[in-house]
Amino acid sequence: MNTGASSEVFHEDRLELLLFSLRGNQRFGINVLKVKEVIACPPLTQLPDAHPAVRGVSHLRGEPMTVIDLSQAIGSLPLTFVAGEKNQGSVIVTEFNRSKQGFLIGGIDRIIVFDWKDILPPPRSTVDAGYITGVTMVDDELIQLLDVECILGEVAGEDNTQDTHLDDVNSDILSAMKGKRILIVDDSKMARKQTAQALDELGVVYSMAGDGAEAIKMLADDDFNVDMVISDIEMPEMDGYSLTREIRKLEHFSDLYVLLHTSLNGAINEEKAQRSGANDVLTKFVPDELVHAVVKGFAKAS
Repeated sequence: MNTGASSEVFHEDRLELLLFSLRGNQRFGINVLKVKEVIACPPLTQLPDAHPAVRGVSHLRGEPMTVIDLSQAIGSLPLTFVAGEKNQGSVIVTEFNRSKQGFLIGGIDRIIVFDWKDILPPPRSTVDAGYITGVTMVDDELIQLLDVECILGEVAGEDNTQDTHLDDVNSDILSAMKGKRILIVDDSKMARKQTAQALDELGVVYSMAGDGAEAIKMLADDDFNVDMVISDIEMPEMDGYSLTREIRKLEHFSDLYVLLHTSLNGAINEEKAQRSGANDVLTKFVPDELVHAVVKGFAKAS
């Protein structure tokens, strides 16, 4: 299946979602920009002592690829297929957070274009809400957007606690940063936690918002002060590009340093970030690179 995004997706306020199902009729969505391709499930080699949701490893064009049972990864029953049947499941090959992996699913539906404003935060009652970053409606049905970053982190056990190295940073700059205020904006609880842990190395003070709309409400409060914003790009209601443009409209924050921190790869993000008015963009998630980007931001702003 060709998932190449059309030019329409590159409008800053729109996204394309690949819709798919797992065990039943419930449909889920994933940003097309995270998807490399969709293939029939290939033969898999099982790994000893792997996470239960890891179905095995395959080789795609000579490169090893871990395949994760997406149903089991979000706490549901594993996907099962009857031997000899034509449908043995599909694998969504994804690339984000600087890694490539496959997610085993039940079936593909279609690709559909949305406005970010039509993607809403998940209701508290949503099943497996911890793995859902947003919801939207298609054909009078609730579509759930999966937090594949969180899922990958839990299943693959990715280590995001690497040491940061600040020996090359001027001590006067580090001293001046103590007590600086940063607003972290991300719809993923895991991403907010990872970012906060990295910032602890700098001795800064941080606040958190779950999406751009919440962040703007905080920034609009006359009593709220902040020296920098670190924001995800993919968020319900208001994405990172829209948030940046809204920040530039706020008189007292029009020059605020904005760092967009995204799981998406590619130069297209840099171009869109620049057009939106962001100061810098960084691919998740390498703690050392993040703290150096923050240091660079404060150095430029001073």
